[in-house]
Parts: sequence; structure tokens; C-alpha cells
Amino acid sequence: MASAMLAAGLSPTVIDPHRVATAYRSDRVLAIDGVAPPVWSPYSGFWRTTDGWVRTHGNYPHHAAALRTALGLQDDAGTDAVHAALEERTTADAVAAITRLGGLAVAVSAEDPAADRALRAAPLLEVRHIATSARRHPHHSRATAPQDDRLPLAGMRVLDLTRVIAGPVCTRTLALLGADVLRIDPPHLPEPEWQHLDTGHGKRSALLDARTERMHELLAAADAVVLGHRPAALDRLGLHPVVLAERYPNLVVAQLSAWGVDHPDRAGFDSLVQAASGIALIESPDGDRPGTLPAQALDHSAGYLLAAAVTTLLQRRMREGGSWYTGTSLRRIAAELLGMPRDREPHGEVEFDIRPHLARFDVDGTALVTSRPAMTGLEFDAPHPWGSDQPSW
Repeated sequence: MASAMLAAGLSPTVIDPHRVATAYRSDRVLAIDGVAPPVWSPYSGFWRTTDGWVRTHGNYPHHAAALRTALGLQDDAGTDAVHAALEERTTADAVAAITRLGGLAVAVSAEDPAADRALRAAPLLEVRHIATSARRHPHHSRATAPQDDRLPLAGMRVLDLTRVIAGPVCTRTLALLGADVLRIDPPHLPEPEWQHLDTGHGKRSALLDARTERMHELLAAADAVVLGHRPAALDRLGLHPVVLAERYPNLVVAQLSAWGVDHPDRAGFDSLVQAASGIALIESPDGDRPGTLPAQALDHSAGYLLAAAVTTLLQRRMREGGSWYTGTSLRRIAAELLGMPRDREPHGEVEFDIRPHLARFDVDGTALVTSRPAMTGLEFDAPHPWGSDQPSW
């Protein structure tokens, strides 16, 4: 959070820890028409196996369907059936069966300090200049400084090709800093309403197949693109960062993945990375059952750090030109967290009044309550309904 504020030219001394805590746990304060939406599928959770635990993620219907099929369950199977099916399998067999069909599951593992040290040997955020064979002058970027010096990205166009939490938190922050952010989603893969409303502030939302010529027209007019798909999926769509930089010189390309570019085909989410990296066992409430962090801290931290990098690189590009790349992964964020000092005993939850840290919006007739920005002194614009805008600048 401090990094994003520093990149924007804002003083981190005004950070309100209660505001930050509320923003990091925004899904817990979210209300749609006065109701807190269910944010976890019954197919997302920890399950005991014959030799340990697995963590699954089934919030998207196609992931839930793959899990049921892998376990030989009916479409209406409940959690008891999932428990029974997994208790008869080893962890390795369960993970292999589920992932083979496109579902999401990982073994709940102990931390590996050597692996974490190796990850920390690399930068938390990779930043590099990408040489290109052509030059393109951004024809639409602001020629003069914005009137409001708190909005360093005014006039910048950012194409948002991310989903779930980390990427949308990044692009929500860029919109907060003045960027014109257009989020693009595939028409065949709806986003859960709560998830979009929780992180869609200040952005327009459109549906478009990434393989169309229209997508390339959007990229040609963009200052930056933020990528959240698996690296292998980006390659298949022709959206590899180097390809983008070569085709659209002077573009800032930001990439976020769950496991890093060394695992191009592996899908994942914050909860799965927590489980696989050792965080879930560290957070165990009783020394047996796995636990979780009190917030999806990997997602939010990755989002703010990537927003800081994009903000910095857009400003650097204004001075120096050229195409730039930045990237990180949830697993790299986890390694950083695991290398920090920790207490042996958990602390109790700090109670505070969250009401000053809530924002209220009317989104096309829907009453929405969300967290206010963690960046003190700025306020969100309302989210647009998912897919309600045209795919154009």
C-alpha cells in the first residue's frame, strides 16, 4: 500500500491502518441490496484425505463441475459427499484426479524455507525494458500535468485483462489514480456479481473475445495492459508480454499469475497458494486442521505492488519512451510474507468501528456497500455493472 502511494506522489504517513485492514477484507464488509453475499462455494475448502489435507477452489461453476466429475459425484452432490469421496483417497491421487479434469486442488503442505529463500533471491517485482524494433508515440496521452496532482495517471488508458481479486485490485487502484481503465472479460465466462462489485470501482466493463481484431485495436491505443491469465493461456491468445511490446511499442505490460511464469499451465488462487506454500498449516487453529490468513493478503498485496510498478513505469515511459514489463506472482508474495518475522502465538482480532471506512453506491439500481480506498485522501467512483459497456476507449 505504501509503495502505491509513494509511486503516486502521495505521503504514506497518512495511511490509516483501520482503513487498510477494511480494504484488505473488503469481501467481509460487502453488501448488495443490504445482504452480505456468499463469497465461497461449498466446493471451496479444506478436505481430509487418507494421508493429509487438500484445498480445493470451486467458486467458478466449471471448476466445481470438474471437481464433482473427478470424484464421481452427481451435479447436486453436497459437502458430505465430497468429504466421503476425498477421505478414501490419498492427497496425491485426489489432486491428480481433480486437476487432470481442469479442477483446482492442491496438497496442504508445510512451508519449505529453502524454496522460499530461493524465491526471495529474485525481485519481488520484476521490472525490465523490452527492446522493440519500432517506435510508437502515444497519441492520446496527456501532454501536460493533470490539474489534480493526486491523479498522476489522468489521461492514461489501461486495458484490464484480469479476473478475481489481485489483478482487479491493481486496476482499481490505477483508476483511483486517474487512469481510464477498461476491463475486458470473455463472454462465455461470467464473473460472480459480488466479486466484480467488490473490485470494479472506477472501471468500465465490456465483453470481448481476446482473439478478435477489436482487441488489437484496443491494445494499439492503450498506454498499459494488465494481464491476469495463466502464462500458457496468454501465449495461446497471442498476448505474451514480449509479443505485445513488439507489436505495440511504448506499451507498459504488467503480468500477474498465481505461481509464476515458471509454471505456465498451473492455475491458482490466493487460497490455494496459501495452502501449498505452508501458510495454511502455520495458521492452523488447533495444530491439525489447516487455517487461513484473516484476509486474502496475497491477492491484495500483489495488486497494490503491481499498481505501484505500473504507475512508476508509465511515468518513466513519459520521460524515456520504450516498452516496459513488470510482473509478480502470488507465490512470490507468499515467499516474502513467510520470510518476515512472526509471533509464535496468534493475536486476537482487533475490534474497531468500520463505518467510517465504508462507501455506498447506486449501481444501476442496486444498493452497494463496499470498502473505501485504502489510499487515504482519494475516493472510488462506482463500479459499472459487469459487461455493461462497449469495448472501446
